[in-house]
Amino acid sequence: MLLTLSWIGAGSAGSSTAYFLRKYSQERGISLNITVYERDGHIGGRSTTVGVYGDEQNPVELGASIFVEVNHNLVDAAKEFNLSTSGIRELRSEGPVLGVWNGRDFVYIQSAGGSWWDTAKLFWKYGLAPLKTVNLMKATVGKFLKMYEEPYFPWKSLSQVAYDLGLTAATASTGEQFLEQNGIGKLFAQDIVQASTRVNYAQNLPLLHGLEAMVCMATDGAQAIDGGNWQIFSNMLSAAQATVHLNRTVSRLAKLNNNKYSISTKKQGSKTEALDQQIFDEVVLAGPLQYSDIDFDPKPRHLPDSIPYVQLHVTLFTSKHALSPRAFNLSSEKLVPQVVLTTLPPGEHHGSSPEGVGLPGFFSISLLRPSMDTREGRGELEYLYKVFSPAPLNDTFLANILGLAEKATIDKEDISWQYRKVWNSYPYEYPRVTFEELQLDEGLWYTAGIESFISTMETSSLMGKNIARLMVDGWES
Repeated sequence: MLLTLSWIGAGSAGSSTAYFLRKYSQERGISLNITVYERDGHIGGRSTTVGVYGDEQNPVELGASIFVEVNHNLVDAAKEFNLSTSGIRELRSEGPVLGVWNGRDFVYIQSAGGSWWDTAKLFWKYGLAPLKTVNLMKATVGKFLKMYEEPYFPWKSLSQVAYDLGLTAATASTGEQFLEQNGIGKLFAQDIVQASTRVNYAQNLPLLHGLEAMVCMATDGAQAIDGGNWQIFSNMLSAAQATVHLNRTVSRLAKLNNNKYSISTKKQGSKTEALDQQIFDEVVLAGPLQYSDIDFDPKPRHLPDSIPYVQLHVTLFTSKHALSPRAFNLSSEKLVPQVVLTTLPPGEHHGSSPEGVGLPGFFSISLLRPSMDTREGRGELEYLYKVFSPAPLNDTFLANILGLAEKATIDKEDISWQYRKVWNSYPYEYPRVTFEELQLDEGLWYTAGIESFISTMETSSLMGKNIARLMVDGWES
């Protein structure tokens, strides 16, 4: 039996589906031809890098930046493909490495290397809430990890497996409600947990559900692939022996009388009609359908709901200037934390409104690393920054955080390089207890339903693995 299969999307979900399908099919002696269409010019989806100063030998993550030790698929793949990983580095030995800023004050500061004094201050201010949160996170993540194992894996319904594992108790409530229901004080929730949900999902605790809030607190073993996490997915597609077409848009998907599928594609940006048409036994849609612009003939039995996604502005820039203490109401001799997360000040509460950035005006600022600008023989060591915000950063904002408020405009002497990107980065993770179908029609599979459950590289990979197993099992039944 030779099956001809197509993937639409070469991100984590599409690459993982192809990779695991090749593994499962080889175990059972099934021959496959796998074709992947990706409308962008790179593999990895939201996991992508850009070159600092335009130098591809100096890459920095633009999208999905890290994964953690409980991300089994990504950790195992990094080992299998012998990819070098690095943890989250502290760039200096003095001064704070992390702070939570509410637009007026730092409500929490962590020193370089951590210390018993940091821990003591944490428990002095928040009581047992930090310990309770860790225990709740471990219990919740422990339930989620059972999705990788029999008898739950593979699951035919995300809604059913979430219910069976007791995870709908977390998805049915907002993060704020879930923490309160489990005896975690509001001050710790607002200061610490919400800072984490804002940097990871650009959402406040009263907006996103409790499961996603717990995922934000699972940070042990944070790591990244040197040179870019996209390499995991590129290696997966190579191992899957997939034929990959980049810059190729799927314009039409037609189900034929024999239950096979005709896919019509054109080069990205082309104004002509479809340039290519191929027939496939089964198809995987490995991305949010609402952004695909695919013309279906006929419409599949199940159509996923259109759900709102966060429009996140990512700004990378280099500067010889350190972050200004004055911009954060610190005395001039103080150092601003290397990573500035944000939360809301007392009295400011946006409820479930997506317009919730509040007084800080941004979600996070990170000093990523020193960077040497060698363009035109400059040879200057600068700081490389990354900012997450709900809107484009203007010169006034940049001048303020760099201590240049007196300057009317920012020039290249102050910011030597910038790169801006707007992502439809992840859904608004509203509370819910049901999720999209895995199979939209016979032979037509859908991975992006897991985005409203948990939106990470790892969970997209898990959905791909799960669908791959269901496909192979279906061929043998």
